[in-house]
Order: sequence, then structure tokens, then C-alpha cells
Amino acid sequence: MKAVNDQGKEVTEFCNKYWLMLDEKEAQRMYGGKEARTEEMKWRQWADDWLVHLISPNVYRTPTEALASFDYIVKEGNFGTVEGAMAKYMGAAAMYFISKRLKSRHHLQDDVREDLYEAANKWVAAVGKDRPFMGGQRPNLADLAVYGVLRVMEGLEAFDDLMRHTHIQPWYLRVEKAIAEAPQ
Repeated sequence: MKAVNDQGKEVTEFCNKYWLMLDEKEAQRMYGGKEARTEEMKWRQWADDWLVHLISPNVYRTPTEALASFDYIVKEGNFGTVEGAMAKYMGAAAMYFISKRLKSRHHLQDDVREDLYEAANKWVAAVGKDRPFMGGQRPNLADLAVYGVLRVMEGLEAFDDLMRHTHIQPWYLRVEKAIAEAPQ
């Protein structure tokens, strides 16, 4: 379906992209009820529409953080010495400035960490104290979507700050453990 986004740009939307095509028996087995399925869809969309947009402004927030991020990328990537140095310094500079534009585009606070902390605490509050995961006793697709967004920051200052200044770490570690213990 064609639609116009917040910036007035025409985009293609897929109306059912968060809806799993399951027969009623399988849906009942997986979700137990319509509310759980709707909740999963809501939070998967939130991860795509909001949480993911907090990554770049946070990991490239300062020139030092941008350099650290690209240092990590270069170390993990397959770069030669010259290519690595170019990628690190040119990439870090470019992403530092791009992150400032993204901060403005997504209407983030002056200290973008505050938006990240608020998002993490909003997620933890939605999961609640009575269940280990949004999916109940096992992670569902919303848990995996949020985990996936946060996982890309692991090893960077933004991730360390997030774990230190929010209540998300116990949930994050539970998801990490559940993934490690999942049958291959």
C-alpha cells in the first residue's frame, strides 16, 4: 500500500508485516490469546519505528564515541591497514555528522542518551515484573526484535551506559541466555 510518511515522502507500507500467518490452532498454542499476539505486534513495530532510530545518534554521539565505534567495525571487518584507517577516520567523521541530522529528524532530546534510557525503561515496564519476557516464559518476536536492536551496540559506550543507567540488563541477559540455550 502506498502512503505518505511524516516527512511527506511517498513510501510503500506492508499492512500485515507484523502479523504471523498462523492457523487458529497454532496461534492459540503460540500466544494463548489475541491480546498477546497484538502486544507482540505493537512492540515489534515500536522496535522498528522508534528504538532502531536511537542507535546511530547514541553510538556516534561524540567524535570519541564515533571513533570507538569505527575502531570496532574496522577490527571486526576485513580491512587492510590503509583501508582500515580510511574507514575508521572518514566513517567516524561522516557518521558523527549524520547522527546529528538523525537526532533532529527523529526529534530526540539534546542528550540522546535520555531517549535511549527512556525507551529501555519503557520496554522493561511493558514486560513487567510478573514475567521474564514479553512472550511470557519464553522470548517472543518482540523480545527478539528489541534484543536485536540493542545487541548491535554491545561493546560500545552507549551499550555500557544503557546497562548501567536503566533496568534493562536482567531482561537482556535472560534473552541472551535463552538464545544460547535454544535448540540449533
